[in-house]
Amino acid sequence: MTTRDYNQCVDKHADGVYRFILKNIKDEDKARDIVQDSFEKMWNKAAEIDAEKAKSYLFTTAYHTMIDQIRREKKQTELDDDTINQHSVNNSYSDLKEVLNEALTRLPEMQRHVIMLRDYEGYSYQEIGEITNLNESQVKVYIYRARTFLKKYIGKMDLVV
Repeated sequence: MTTRDYNQCVDKHADGVYRFILKNIKDEDKARDIVQDSFEKMWNKAAEIDAEKAKSYLFTTAYHTMIDQIRREKKQTELDDDTINQHSVNNSYSDLKEVLNEALTRLPEMQRHVIMLRDYEGYSYQEIGEITNLNESQVKVYIYRARTFLKKYIGKMDLVV
């Protein structure tokens, strides 16, 4: 990959990677850091990366960097459910987008990642498998389970009204 290819990749995909990471971790500063780290890792290996596969490499690197960050944070602060429930507020939502975002946060981590890569970023099952190190059938199962959960969660009209 040439410097020109790298710069084009940054221009084309920086916003998409940032949106994907931000949707998953909900912290703008951490999302920016992860995207920056991903581009740095890509720059360090630019000579080894094929320009046509730059997008896939970038999203894969960002995904793994995000997972590493999440794991580091879990080791630092581990809250039990009782503590979280004491400090949480139960809001009624009137906006479907807010309900969907709330539902996404309730999905298991892997289901949330694959559903967002598929439905928000438009990746194929095969590409998602490459990014997350899952086989294609596992990706389909996770997406099916996530969509089933989202359908049930959003289907509860008392949450929407």
